[in-house]
Amino acid sequence: MGANTSQVSDLSENPNLKTLVGTEAISENDPFWNQLISFTFISPTSSGDSKLLEEAVIPLAKTLIENNPRTGNFGALVRIFLGRTKELKISTECQDQLFIWQAHNALFMIRCLLKVFIREVSEEELQLQFSYQERAPGTCGDVGGEDLLEELLSNLVHLIVEVPLLDITYSILFEAVTTLLVLFSYQLFNKDILRDGVIYQHIMKGRCLSLTSRLVKTLLYNFIRQEKCPPPSTHIFEPQAEGGGLLYGLASGVASGLWSVLTLGGGGSKAGIEQEHNPLPLSNQSLLLLLVLANLTDGPDWPNPYRQAITCFRNTQDTSSLPVEPPHTFQINFNSLYTALCEQQRSDQATLLLYTLLHQNANMRTYMLSRTDMDNLVLPILEILYHVEERNSHHVYMALIILLILTEDDAFNRSIHEVVLKNVSWYTERTLTEISLGSLLILVVIRTIQFNMTRTRDKYLHTNCLAALANMSAQFRCLHQYAAQRIISLFALLSKKHNKVLEQATQSLRGRQGDNTALPDYAQDLNVIEEVIRMMLEIINSCLCNSLHHNPNLVYALLYKRELFEQFRTHPSFQDIMQNLDTVIGFFSLRLEQAGTDLSVETVQEVIMKGAQALPKDRLKKFPELKFKYVEEDQPEDFFVPYVWSLVFNSGVGLHWSPHGIELFSMDSG
Repeated sequence: MGANTSQVSDLSENPNLKTLVGTEAISENDPFWNQLISFTFISPTSSGDSKLLEEAVIPLAKTLIENNPRTGNFGALVRIFLGRTKELKISTECQDQLFIWQAHNALFMIRCLLKVFIREVSEEELQLQFSYQERAPGTCGDVGGEDLLEELLSNLVHLIVEVPLLDITYSILFEAVTTLLVLFSYQLFNKDILRDGVIYQHIMKGRCLSLTSRLVKTLLYNFIRQEKCPPPSTHIFEPQAEGGGLLYGLASGVASGLWSVLTLGGGGSKAGIEQEHNPLPLSNQSLLLLLVLANLTDGPDWPNPYRQAITCFRNTQDTSSLPVEPPHTFQINFNSLYTALCEQQRSDQATLLLYTLLHQNANMRTYMLSRTDMDNLVLPILEILYHVEERNSHHVYMALIILLILTEDDAFNRSIHEVVLKNVSWYTERTLTEISLGSLLILVVIRTIQFNMTRTRDKYLHTNCLAALANMSAQFRCLHQYAAQRIISLFALLSKKHNKVLEQATQSLRGRQGDNTALPDYAQDLNVIEEVIRMMLEIINSCLCNSLHHNPNLVYALLYKRELFEQFRTHPSFQDIMQNLDTVIGFFSLRLEQAGTDLSVETVQEVIMKGAQALPKDRLKKFPELKFKYVEEDQPEDFFVPYVWSLVFNSGVGLHWSPHGIELFSMDSG
């Protein structure tokens, strides 16, 4: 490459790259290396540019795979990079951009080559590629004694946790995180979940283990800080006096190109457009790496240390001391983390992090539930569900599980009805000038159920939606009239569906004399829909038993559509639960009859309000409290590992994988 601005189209003919991948071994002391890593190249941040780069690198990398066993040039390049990183922290403190630039370039080359190596060779063969050293032609020679792969892994982790995030280090930190992601990408090419392997062993048990908590903390802070690429507003290098040269004698044209390298392509107009799509490459990539680490499987006799770190970290404000400190624990600013989570819920990966923390870190869950501004967290989750048509099924599923976990808490279920929202702009079906967060949550969950009934018909989605409503039902307060109407209209929809399936089953049986073909499974359909109807009746009953006097709008909607419930009074599956609804409907119907005919809406509401105070509590039969708890299924990695890697595949900045040869997603039916 050398001291000029390189382009993708030039790579295959570049003399320095040809030398690197060629048949001649290059001594580590050769000036060639200094020349090789003194290039300017705008790191691609878009998938299209990454694809072009990958296509240009593939033939070079394949040639290197062939020649490297004799030359050891790949190992030499890695050692050149390692040599540069030893002084990286000092270089940062001294603002020595040249040194950082060359270290970045060496790592960028290693990452591009590794990405192809991982597609082309096994993990064992990859380790050999690291260990080959120069040998005489025609001899076998020994491989190196050191474990250069572990050395590189350990070095990258050190780099991420020790080099401060500044404008001049942004790109090399991004490159370090991206290279670790690439090293884990063997998972993409395996149908089965990887539970072992050279890289797995190094990252779980090797020298990296002592840095577990610092790595998790740094990746979380990268996510929290949401640092944009440094703006290319000024050049870092000022031309020196005549004859002094620039960049220690490199051509002066390098300056603008170098700035582009250090800003991940932030210099040109096209790069500016890309930055709008990926304005936070380091934050995004750090979050993806964190999710990959958190979802590595436990070993046969050791737990995943990165998951341990994620499950036990504490708030910086927490000064209490524990009798026994959990392994890999650390402290982080919960307020900053909460704010970042609220702001970033547009992406799958931020929603998955929120789920992980709510489900696995009790300290963070307690903190979130104690916040008085829970609407900042809940509203973005509701917006994901509201736009269910545009979201992938996994993102919707995660958002629902988050709501289910939140509704396990009674204080949350009470407080959401006290938060009043004005003009929720994204809710477009009806203008909601003023509505409580609780009523909005009910509206969005019911809408999700209705969408699922007509489109996806996913039983898990139904179950989780109904479980969240059931958890909230005893605490329903002052339901918005539209929310009350939607509860009853969902019941009407279920009732209609029930009758239709019943009719189909009856007709099917009538017209089957002498027909031996298999019967459609109407019994199963009927069973599922009756389960859902039962659950809806339990939710309405729970509200009436626990907070009838707080919900006149629900009583009004119930009376308005009372004929809906007639058919279920004598049904054996619903008789018990229908008693209370019958009592309420009968009690209020009588009071309305006594009030006269042609009553206005206001008069009806007044009769309901007074009646609610007068209805004796003991008239309603007590049922067990509805409480559902989210429990992760056995072998959750079968769901989460393919999901996390689909996010890396689709959202990794500057990473492009051809779908050809990707094995992992064939097992992921979602």
